[in-house]
Amino acid sequence: MRDRERGRGRERVPVVVQTRGRRRAGGRVLWACAETFVTCGVLVLLLVVHQLWWTNQQARAEAREQVSVLEREWGEWGISPSGGGEVEGGDVEGDAGVAVEGGLPAVVPPRESRAPSASSRPPSSRTPPAPDSRAFAILRIPRLGLTVPVARGVSKRSVLDKGYVGHYPGTAGPGLPGNFALAGHRNTHGEPFRYVNRLREGDRITVRTRERTFTYRVDQVLPQTAPRDVGVIQAVPRSLVKPSYGYSRPGSYLTLTTCTPEFSSAYRLVVWAKLVSW
Repeated sequence: MRDRERGRGRERVPVVVQTRGRRRAGGRVLWACAETFVTCGVLVLLLVVHQLWWTNQQARAEAREQVSVLEREWGEWGISPSGGGEVEGGDVEGDAGVAVEGGLPAVVPPRESRAPSASSRPPSSRTPPAPDSRAFAILRIPRLGLTVPVARGVSKRSVLDKGYVGHYPGTAGPGLPGNFALAGHRNTHGEPFRYVNRLREGDRITVRTRERTFTYRVDQVLPQTAPRDVGVIQAVPRSLVKPSYGYSRPGSYLTLTTCTPEFSSAYRLVVWAKLVSW
């Protein structure tokens, strides 16, 4: 009896551990995670390609088409693209209210202004008001090989994202006393102002309207300032952040603004030019 009990005590019950199913389940989870990461990577890559390549292609094509439309219309009207005459600036005063749209400073029409005297006023472009989506001028910067349409307003959707350059509301018209202030993308959506940092004093910039072509020459470059430094687009432009940049006397100015550094909207890059002929 004792031997039998001892034998029974020595008997062991076999235990079967099934690991194949667990391994398969773990493999499926890892595979699903890998597929998810790959899919996310492809989507991010496609988004980057869309932003950095496709938006540029679309915007540049639309901008080129708009330039062609304007030149064709002006040609049918028999309008000469050039004029002549030297100018030393006008006499404009007034305070402008400020708003911010699309990450860029924008101004509203000045509350008060004094018209310049007839003797100091260059010929008016007399370009009728146009909707944001309709360009009214052509900006050319030979050093950069840039030709781009100019539309009213600085809305991203209806102006800047089309590859156009936007005219700040409330600032002077092309060729007129005051400050003809423009904004453009530094990167993506045609990026017309990507290389404005390469402009140097004396470089020529032209603005063609329905009536004539105005010529400006680059005078100052402000490499970096705050996004809300609206002094740079006032009638007499001067940086509120870096007062050593800008002007103290009325004149006929052209201002180009864009984001800096590249692929960032942390700061603004500003280029100023003076009207020299029309």
